Amino acid sequence: MPTAGLSPSAAAPVEVLFVVLPDTLLLDLAGPAEAWRLANQALARQGRAPLWRLRFVGPQAQVLSSVGAQLSAIEPLPDSLGPRPCWVVLLGRPGEAAEVVRQRRPWLAARDWLGRVLAPALAEPDAPHRLLTVCSGALLAADAGLLNGRCATTHHELLDDLARLAPAARVLPDRVFVDDGNLLCSAGVTAGIDLALHCIARHAGEALAAEVAQVLVVFHRRGAGDPERSPLLAGRSHLHPALHRVQNAVGERPAEDWTLERLAEVAHVTPRHLGRLFTEHVGCTPRDYVERVRSAFMREALAAGWPMARALALAGFSSDRQWRRARSRLSAADAA
Repeated sequence: MPTAGLSPSAAAPVEVLFVVLPDTLLLDLAGPAEAWRLANQALARQGRAPLWRLRFVGPQAQVLSSVGAQLSAIEPLPDSLGPRPCWVVLLGRPGEAAEVVRQRRPWLAARDWLGRVLAPALAEPDAPHRLLTVCSGALLAADAGLLNGRCATTHHELLDDLARLAPAARVLPDRVFVDDGNLLCSAGVTAGIDLALHCIARHAGEALAAEVAQVLVVFHRRGAGDPERSPLLAGRSHLHPALHRVQNAVGERPAEDWTLERLAEVAHVTPRHLGRLFTEHVGCTPRDYVERVRSAFMREALAAGWPMARALALAGFSSDRQWRRARSRLSAADAA
């Protein structure tokens, strides 16, 4: 069911304002925008009116995106938000530190607009407006003073920058997104899709969000409490090709019978040498790694609504008891 305070109104679709600045990360923009477009498309198939109207605003009529593609027909930043619900989306950008970028005219113009137009609108009692940030877009919100006293997050490499820009905010690490009422912040890049799906669910129900996630081929829509960095990416910062071969194989086929000998065959090394490589470069044993990957698949399958028996088979566990034992053993290893 939609959450109170975000109930849809067929007469007044939500205005989603993407604030587009030079070097905007294209995926930060396209991912959430596609989620809302697909949601409207699904509603149209049901004979229902669209619930979101996407607009692209900024201090410049055209800019170059992070990949060099020109974004044009950008509307001016509006002088007011008006009475209808409005969700302002601040997007990330790559490259230089915020201390450098925040001295440039587009950033300053957007920051001034946020303080002059959005801040008073958000402060109104029972205001229907929301501020959403994707990746480093949280830094712009922080620079505008909009995160003071609020919970927020950003890309894991920018958490310290966010804390410096918003010392009065509670910066939460290792979160896909943070929902603090009319302020919602997502972590790195693709987490913006998770945030958009969360907003769709709150505004129009879980069923619509699930339908959009299926079309986007998002196997598991991550929640606010999920870690930003997937367990499938943990221990992948090394440059050892034999280990990457093993990790790729386990991630692609977790249900396979991954004995130490079979893993060693994939790596083209001896079982003993593979054990040493895992300990040195990954920080765990081959068995632990396999069970972590299987547990991650298990969690995702259950969260996606798969039956227990099917989830166990997909993840490579022979029984619920084996899965519980693996979880217990991994928890003990993490606590050691």
